[in-house]
Amino acid sequence: MAQIFHPATNVIAKATIFGGLFLLAFVCYVAAGVERSPWITHEGMYREQPVPFSHEHHVGGLGIDCRYCHTSVETSPFAGIPATKVCMTCHSRLWTNAALLEPVRESWNLNKPIAWTRVHDLPDYVYFNHSIHVAKGVGCATCHGRVDRMPLMMQAHSLRMEWCLDCHRNPEKYVRPKEKVFDMAYEPPGGREQTALGEKLVQQYHIRKEQLTNCAVCHR
Repeated sequence: MAQIFHPATNVIAKATIFGGLFLLAFVCYVAAGVERSPWITHEGMYREQPVPFSHEHHVGGLGIDCRYCHTSVETSPFAGIPATKVCMTCHSRLWTNAALLEPVRESWNLNKPIAWTRVHDLPDYVYFNHSIHVAKGVGCATCHGRVDRMPLMMQAHSLRMEWCLDCHRNPEKYVRPKEKVFDMAYEPPGGREQTALGEKLVQQYHIRKEQLTNCAVCHR
């Protein structure tokens, strides 16, 4: 019986199969990399705002406490975006003719809120409560980064689920004394010293680690 296919066809078939598998693996690798990249997570990226508000100037330079502008951060799920009257407390007397503050003056005169763009914007299916994190010793800088060094506000971390879970599984690595929650310059001790302090604070603040990875904590 005559052979229909040339013997080299076997080699070609094997090369095609293995080549296809390698190509599929490469495509999956690239897709995973893109999905974790700042293009998707927005980590390290700035958002354009109607007013180029500088946390570096207001927090780092002037020493304004987070709670002055984010008034509900200790009592509400939302930290709160400052109303125009908060800005005008100072800017009705300072930099009153500055061009970059025209949107603030216009907002005040028209009694119309400034349309700020959220920088840390979680998906709608994620429940996050600022007040409980503050009450349990999680510092602002832990999630938002050193805002006192940011000329423009950027997203400091990926906000991916695995990033949140790292803290929920190991809160002793991140919790700090409550009086240091709003201290941007606070430097946690390193290594075993932080672990020892963190474990003590976890006990003291009644942080129930066994419940923190329950799906219903964040997805309600």
